[in-house]
Amino acid sequence: MFKLKVIFITIIMLSISFAAIAQEKSNTEMGKELVEKAWVDMKQGNVEALDKMMSPAFQSIHQDGARNKKEELALISKLNLGDYKLTNFKVSFDGAVLLASYFVTVTETIDGKQLDKTPAPRLSVFVKKDNNWLWIAHANLKPLKK
Repeated sequence: MFKLKVIFITIIMLSISFAAIAQEKSNTEMGKELVEKAWVDMKQGNVEALDKMMSPAFQSIHQDGARNKKEELALISKLNLGDYKLTNFKVSFDGAVLLASYFVTVTETIDGKQLDKTPAPRLSVFVKKDNNWLWIAHANLKPLKK
């Protein structure tokens, strides 16, 4: 009887561990999906879709300064993105907040300044509101060419 209890408890503990691993993977996949959708829309110049995806409180930071939602959408509307590659995702959650850090390899032009294609870190933050994920913050950590 004792052995049966130990086996039963072990099975329960393993089930809980596997459930936590599965949840972590789904969190990572959710973060990747949100970031990938934003990049697809940026490449396609789909400002309307991005506008719907972004929180009214959206802020970004780039080498040349901070932008609010309206300013970021104006910047995105002028982007000329080449092919890109998203790698090295790290995703974390805290309640209704999702943080995704990743690297981007892309040739892009921001405010008339072309950046090189060296992989550069980015951070995108999303907040869950009414069962929808809204993009609330973005950091582009790639230096502008001098």
